[in-house]
Amino acid sequence: MQHAALSGFPGWLLAALCATVGAYCLFRVRTGPRAERAEMTSDAVMGFGMAAMAPPSLMAVMPGWSGTAGAACFAAAGLAASASPPARQRLHHALGALAMVYMSVTMPMGAAGTGTAHARHTAETGVPVLTAVLLAYFGGYVLFAGAALATAGPADASGAAHPGVLLGRACRIVMAVAMLTMLAAL
Repeated sequence: MQHAALSGFPGWLLAALCATVGAYCLFRVRTGPRAERAEMTSDAVMGFGMAAMAPPSLMAVMPGWSGTAGAACFAAAGLAASASPPARQRLHHALGALAMVYMSVTMPMGAAGTGTAHARHTAETGVPVLTAVLLAYFGGYVLFAGAALATAGPADASGAAHPGVLLGRACRIVMAVAMLTMLAAL
């Protein structure tokens, strides 16, 4: 993320927000229902990963190989999460993992940088078509999931809308907004 939009305070604020969401998701892994654990684990990995990538000043001191290591980690987390959550969430987790892998590979890292001139050029610009597709998906996700969350009422006696489930949905919306911010900064 080399643009000035995330340098300084905004980047660190985004990192704090993503780390908080990651910590909440990790807490839900321990205390939440067994059916949600794999999904919350994936959300925690994504939250902490986004927290590490948000501030450009942190990326400047990371070794050049850390982008490749991050991409491998996010790809593995995405594959694991794509296999276990309900079918309606599989596409979201797969696209989230794809976006994290994409940002890990295109992000400029420390003084060592990336190996070839082509890789450095890609790191500076990203792939505009892929960036646009990911921006469109996460923008649509924020709008539709936000509307669904806004219309969901508080939990009732029948357990239709449990507060933990609603807060989990809100965390995914926050991470989607953070993903939009980070993709727009590419």
